[in-house]
Amino acid sequence: MPEVIFAGPAGRLEGRYQPSKEKSAPIAIVLHPHPQFGGTMNNKIVYDLFYMFQKRDFTVLRFNFRGIGRSQGEFDHGTGELSDAAAALDWVQSLHPDSKSCWVAGYSFGSWIGMQLLMRRPEIEGFISVAPQPNTYDFSFLAPCPSSGLIIHGDADKVAPPKDVQGLVDKLHTQKGITITQKTLPGANHFFANDTEQLIQECADYLDRRLAGELADPRPKRLR
Repeated sequence: MPEVIFAGPAGRLEGRYQPSKEKSAPIAIVLHPHPQFGGTMNNKIVYDLFYMFQKRDFTVLRFNFRGIGRSQGEFDHGTGELSDAAAALDWVQSLHPDSKSCWVAGYSFGSWIGMQLLMRRPEIEGFISVAPQPNTYDFSFLAPCPSSGLIIHGDADKVAPPKDVQGLVDKLHTQKGITITQKTLPGANHFFANDTEQLIQECADYLDRRLAGELADPRPKRLR
């Protein structure tokens, strides 16, 4: 798995990149948890999501947001990190111009950044949002949410309480033209201690069903 350094808005960004052998394979970007609370691209859940996409022949990138590892810059409360994510997608797309579609997966803080990226990039056709925090971060920008996806969280999460996540899901369920799938893992906390295997299995099952044409409303392709 190649280690890569690519240009970001605040300097170099460090990543791990696995290209598919297929020129037109879809792209997946995996975004890590909060940089100021120990989040890095080597987080176990981020690492496992990366390999989940790779096993399904996606071209995959995970990277460190600015100020983490060998990535340059300083933490920017989400604004700069969204720019980092956009630069990361630009970089992968420049290497894979024949790729027609993209997915974004994010965990905790990364899910907030991923959902914002989704709003700005019409080529993103699916998302996986692990333990989003609507109690901490404003998700009102999803008006409307443009793509179908999975929101997965634990019912023992004290960082992102289930009632807050449920409020976000209920709001998204009222929107037409997309299908939001929700999975709640019994007994799982925000860090999915002892539940990572089940988490990844649920994400993999969802992705496999999407790739088989399920769990998404047929919709016209958004223009790039």
